[in-house]
Amino acid sequence: MKITDLKVIRANRAVYVKIETDEGITGLGESGAWGLLEASAQAIIMMKDYLVGQNPLDIEKHWQYMYRFSHFRGAAMMGAISAIDIALYDIAGKLFNVPVYRLLGGKVRDKVRVYNHVSGRTEEELVESAIRGKEEGFTALGHLNPYLDEPRTEPFKDNNTALLYKAERRIAKVREAVGKDVDLCLELHRRLEPGLAVQLSARLEPYNPMFLEDPIRPDNFDEMGRVASQCRIPIATGERINTYHEFEMLLEKNACSYVRASLGVCGGFTGIKKIAAVAEAHHKSLIPHNPCSPVMTNAVLQFVAATDNVAITEYPNPYAASTADHLTGSGVKLRQCDMVDQIAEFKDGYLTVPERPGIGIELIPDVEDRFPFRPHQVMTRLNFDGSICDQ
Repeated sequence: MKITDLKVIRANRAVYVKIETDEGITGLGESGAWGLLEASAQAIIMMKDYLVGQNPLDIEKHWQYMYRFSHFRGAAMMGAISAIDIALYDIAGKLFNVPVYRLLGGKVRDKVRVYNHVSGRTEEELVESAIRGKEEGFTALGHLNPYLDEPRTEPFKDNNTALLYKAERRIAKVREAVGKDVDLCLELHRRLEPGLAVQLSARLEPYNPMFLEDPIRPDNFDEMGRVASQCRIPIATGERINTYHEFEMLLEKNACSYVRASLGVCGGFTGIKKIAAVAEAHHKSLIPHNPCSPVMTNAVLQFVAATDNVAITEYPNPYAASTADHLTGSGVKLRQCDMVDQIAEFKDGYLTVPERPGIGIELIPDVEDRFPFRPHQVMTRLNFDGSICDQ
């Protein structure tokens, strides 16, 4: 078997790769490079000259070649490698007529526990969204932002005292509304300085969050380690780093309890398997990051089905236009589930593991026409004084 062509598909807020072979089997993968999708698409195209003519089953070799050839990496390049790696595994699964999880060692679980994306521009909306998530059957509520999902065009005014009191009040209201049998997965969006993050963790302890995600900017592993050592609520981080070497350094600093590796930017199945092994050696579990389309969700489900040290998985709403549109209330009337031929079944807080060969999902034939590509705008929020506000 040989690779005969590699095509980039841009649709909605996603970039995919389709790899064709001389045996008529095709593979589908998605880049998770988020705001850098166009750059990631160009990196995928750059790999075509190397991949055409190669055996698609030599997946580890191709991964090492792409990972090491340029001497420079980053999110756009790792997103490209991830998309290609996922597509190569999709081809292998279809060739051997098995789901990808069989190629990764077989099942360790029959279904995958997931958390949803709670959102709200006001406290009332936040609480209503949490209640709705519980009513829909989720046993864990995620992307729960105690600083709300306000527009990035609106200057942020709160001082340190307000940051503490408002966050505590909002999480208290959510906990009261959904009861004590639901996990709360808090997303802090790198909003706080280290000392304030420790203060906030202490104030939120009575509400028993499952974890605090990215309380500070994740650039400094030492500082994240110091925050984690002073917080009694577990820290989750990792979505903004790309290689298993970086995750090893993060874990050596004891900087998190949960590893937020992103299948779409850490090297696909090949990369995240390495990260999972490193995490397991440190007695840590993964909570895979996934803000992407149902294609990525299927890939994540294949990985989680075959990986023991996964605590829970992020589940982007397939009935929304995209995760960004869902969280910002853009009003775009599209549904990601209509981009593909099927989605995994959700029931009682769990997703079923896809059993079709490969990753078990295909794009509709006219996806680029029905879902024109919408790149992310360069826009970040500002504080009231004009300085940068992480959100």
